[in-house]
Amino acid sequence: MLSSIGADQILRVPLLPILAFQGLVVRRNAQFLPEPTGPREGREGRGPRLRLLIAGDSSAAGVGAGTQRQALSGQLVSRLAMHHTVEWRLEATTGHTTQDTINRLQELHEPFDVVVTALGVNDVTRAVHKQRFETQQRQLLTLLTGQMRAQKVIVTAVPQMARFPALPQPLAWVLGQQAARLDRGLQNAVAGFPQATHLALDLPDDPALAAMDGYHPSPKTYAIWAEELTRIINQA
Repeated sequence: MLSSIGADQILRVPLLPILAFQGLVVRRNAQFLPEPTGPREGREGRGPRLRLLIAGDSSAAGVGAGTQRQALSGQLVSRLAMHHTVEWRLEATTGHTTQDTINRLQELHEPFDVVVTALGVNDVTRAVHKQRFETQQRQLLTLLTGQMRAQKVIVTAVPQMARFPALPQPLAWVLGQQAARLDRGLQNAVAGFPQATHLALDLPDDPALAAMDGYHPSPKTYAIWAEELTRIINQA
């Protein structure tokens, strides 16, 4: 039983006073960036019709960019619109967990060809257990490939939180270990759906990839992310 428990989980109790203090400091010093301005749905480009949904948390919403054109939605749509007529929609909110996203998307009854999801950070900070996260991700994938009839779902990996500049040690290590644990659960969930692909971004150590809050992506990261998504979608 103990072999299945990570070192971070064992040390979390003795480290709790430090982790709690660091969490308070991070929240106090955090620059609460707004979600970018701009449209959250539209139609763009020429060519075969492509119905696109982007769903998830603050990164899906584009926090860290000034406008949606600089964020994931804008950068992805502009690339896809070179060869497709893209009918797109953004359903993402800062702070949303996997369960929040399931609740939100259950209210949609329109089909999409391609869905991009970005979730996990808020599940990490709310200490969602790996098994529960994996189960919820399976529920989300079932919703996307069933009710929404998505032919392709690209599931973005849980970010490597240990690399977030805003997080001090040992908080960064503890959250990073939990993020890696949830991402393994995410990969398990994706493996059960032939329509789904797990996308892990291989980002270099570049300060310009983080927004000014040291927690969210910058427009440069959104560009890399959009490029990888475009490659996968075009292959599909």
